[in-house]
Amino acid sequence: MSTSQQPDPRDRPARLTVGVVGAGRVGPALAASLQLAGHRPVAASGVSDASRRRAGHLLPGVPLVPPAEVLRRADLVLLTVPDDALPALVAGLAETGAVRPGHLLVHTSGRYGTRVLDPARRAGALPLALHPAMTFTGTPVDVQRLAGCSFGVTAPEELRMAAEALVIEMGGEPEWIAEEMRPLYHAALALGANHLVTLVAQSMELLRAAGVTAPDRMLGPLLGAALDNALRSGDAALTGPVARGDAGTVAAHVDELRRHAPQTVAGYLAMARATADRALAHGLLKPELAEDLLDVLAEGTARPGGAPGPGGTDAGDDEGDAR
Repeated sequence: MSTSQQPDPRDRPARLTVGVVGAGRVGPALAASLQLAGHRPVAASGVSDASRRRAGHLLPGVPLVPPAEVLRRADLVLLTVPDDALPALVAGLAETGAVRPGHLLVHTSGRYGTRVLDPARRAGALPLALHPAMTFTGTPVDVQRLAGCSFGVTAPEELRMAAEALVIEMGGEPEWIAEEMRPLYHAALALGANHLVTLVAQSMELLRAAGVTAPDRMLGPLLGAALDNALRSGDAALTGPVARGDAGTVAAHVDELRRHAPQTVAGYLAMARATADRALAHGLLKPELAEDLLDVLAEGTARPGGAPGPGGTDAGDDEGDAR
C-alpha cells in the first residue's frame, strides 16, 4: 500500500480509556474490539449474573463498578442498555454530575440519534450514536463478526470524523444516518433481522411436525440461497406459490396451519399478502391469477379439500421450486 493510501494518524482517535454501562451482549463485544485497536477498557457495569459473566469472559480483569464510577474512570463510555432505558439513564447520569466536559458518550441504540444524549451534552459531553447492524450472542464470536459490519452513525458534524474513525477501528463500516431517519432505519433492520428469526424458528417447528429430522440442515441451503438472491435481485427473487398465483396451494397451506399450528396462521397470511402486493407491483404475479389468491388471503380459510383455484397448478413458471 502506498503512503498516500495510509490512514492519516490525525483522523484516528487518541488512545482512550473505555467504559461500558450495561454489560449485555453488545457492550463487552464493542469494548473488546476497541481493545484490539489499542484502546484500554477500564470499567464496566452490569447487574445480572449473565452480564457479569459476559464482562468477565470478554473483558477479563476489567472491574465491575456502578455506572457513575464507570464514567469517572473512562474517557469513552459505551451506553449499551435497552432502548427504553436509555433516556432515563442519560438524564440520571447528567443530573448526578457523573458526566464531565469532554466525555465521549456513545450509545448503541438503533432507534435514537444523538438528541437522546442532550442532557449529557449540556454537561459538556461529546455525543455519538454508533449502532452496529448485527445480532449479538454475548460470546467472543461477536468480535469477529464486527469485521465488515455496517454501523448506523449519527453525530454532530464536528464529531463525524471521530465517530467514523471509531467504527473503522472496531472493524466496521460507517453508514451515516440523519437524526430524523433513525426510527425508520431501525424499523427496517428489525423488519429484516428480528422477524427473520421468528420465521425461521416457526419453519423449523413445522418441519419437525412434518417428520423432518434435521430441519436446520434442510433450511440452511434454501434460506442461504433465498437471502443471497434477495440481496442481489430484490423483488425479482420472489418465488413460490404466492408469486405464482397458486391460490389452491396457499389455501391448502392455511388449512394445514390451522390444524397443526394455528398460532402461525396470522403471520403466514400477513406475509403472503405483502408478498402478493410486491409480486403484483413488479409484474411477477399475473393479474388474472391474483383475484383468487387475494380472496383466499382475505378469507383466511381453505377451500374444501385444498383444491387449486381456477387455472392454478403447483408448477406454474417455477416448477418444482421448494420456496
